[in-house]
Amino acid sequence: MRLSRLENGHRPPQKLLLGLSSLITLSAPLDVVRVFMYRPEFFGRAFCDLAHAAMRGPSDWSVGERELFGAFTSSLNSCVF
Repeated sequence: MRLSRLENGHRPPQKLLLGLSSLITLSAPLDVVRVFMYRPEFFGRAFCDLAHAAMRGPSDWSVGERELFGAFTSSLNSCVF
């Protein structure tokens, strides 16, 4: 199920960035990007900070290993990102 708010409910600055992204990449922005940009003060910033700490913070695993774990988990969950 897609939320229509994520298709057209962004504020003007986010609409501009999403539009520019589409022009540069010649494809629609990923849904995860749309979610982060919809209400960054509510979800986007906090989640990005958490993900950054998990993926790039101190760990016994390398960044590459963590990325591989994330990609494998996403694959198991049929998630494209």
